[in-house]
Amino acid sequence: MIAWNVTRGEIEDFLYREAALLDDWKLDEWATLFTDDAHYVVPSNDFPAADPTRHLVMIDDNKQRLLARVERLNSRHAHREFPHSRTRHQVMNVISEGGDEQGLRVSASFIVWRFRNDRADFYVGRYDYVLAAAETGGFRIRYKRATLDMPSLEAAGTVSIIL
Repeated sequence: MIAWNVTRGEIEDFLYREAALLDDWKLDEWATLFTDDAHYVVPSNDFPAADPTRHLVMIDDNKQRLLARVERLNSRHAHREFPHSRTRHQVMNVISEGGDEQGLRVSASFIVWRFRNDRADFYVGRYDYVLAAAETGGFRIRYKRATLDMPSLEAAGTVSIIL
C-alpha cells in the first residue's frame, strides 16, 4: 500500500499547470504530463456514465492516440482549430479521493471558455483523474475523464479543443 502524503495545494498546482499548458497551446508539453499507459476519455454528453469499452464516447485516447491528436491540433489539418481558438480552462472544487498503488484519485469541476470567430462558447463539467507519482517529484496523469454536465452541445458547438 502506497501512502500518498501530498497536499491539496500540490494537486491544485499540478492541475492549474495542466490548464495553463492547454490555454497556451503548449500541447506537446501537455502530452508529456501523461504516463505511457495513460487513458483520456470524454464520454458523450447524453450518457455521462458511459464505459468506453462498451459504449460510444466522444474521445477514448490511449497515449498513442493522444499524441496523434496533439500532432493534428498543432498542424494546419485541424481545420476547426486553425487558427487556434483562445481558451481559458478554469479548475475548481478539487477533491483528493485517496490513492493506492494505481495512483491518487482526484476530482475537480471545470469550465472551459473557447473564443473563436467572434463567438464565445463554454463547456462545463467534472474531471476525474488518476495521478501517478512522477520519478522527479510531482505527478503524471494516468487517467483523465472529462464529463460534460451540459445535456446538449448545441449552445457550445463542437468539441474541437482539448478539455
